Amino acid sequence: MLLTTQNQFSDYEIIQTLGLVKGNTVRARHAGKDILATFRNVVGGEIEEYTKLLAESREQAIDRMIEMAKTMGADGIVGIRFTTSSIMQAASEMFVYGTAVKLKKK
Repeated sequence: MLLTTQNQFSDYEIIQTLGLVKGNTVRARHAGKDILATFRNVVGGEIEEYTKLLAESREQAIDRMIEMAKTMGADGIVGIRFTTSSIMQAASEMFVYGTAVKLKKK
């Protein structure tokens, strides 16, 4: 499955647009990791626990979007965008969407 944030691929021609595909996940923070994050917030530096949590969330959301595209018979997804939203105090949603397409090599 080819993926891009652009509206087209340089080496492929879009021969059919199949429609919107999306994937999401909602993740909650861990109380123990919040303590470490709070400490890092005071002394400065990357909050690795949150970086890892967000990276895992992005990958899971992308995987779900790809699975939706595969069920539609897509070869690629163009125009990929990410968004996040707070669900409750300690939980956030990672949402990814794009357009599933059929491709032909140029």
